[in-house]
Amino acid sequence: MNKLFSITLSLFLLVQSLHLGMADLAQLDGFFAHAQFHKQKYGDNLLVFISKHYGELKTEHDQEHKEEQQDHENLPFNHQACSDLSTAFVLSGAEFAVPKSAQVADTALDFFYQESYYQIENSDIFQPPKTA
Repeated sequence: MNKLFSITLSLFLLVQSLHLGMADLAQLDGFFAHAQFHKQKYGDNLLVFISKHYGELKTEHDQEHKEEQQDHENLPFNHQACSDLSTAFVLSGAEFAVPKSAQVADTALDFFYQESYYQIENSDIFQPPKTA
């Protein structure tokens, strides 16, 4: 049962890290329908179709076929996921005066360090294993 739970949780985290959502899965039928349209009209295979809509041919395809813009907006995995967060903390040129306190000279020698690990050091727990 623990293994099943671990595998399920791992798969869940994998799907979330790929930014796959239910909306993307619901739009898969539109993806395959548009791929079939490209196959019939342009003779594109699946790799060329993916390159035209998600890869290096995307800008060229979008400029040439503006009449398909509505179909392109309904394709899955077309969302922009950017989670960059930049925070700037800038100090102006003003210098801040830090109040200085008087140095404390402790002349009393009341404190002596006492080793509190003496008993643990001599116990058998922290010794290397011995052969039987």
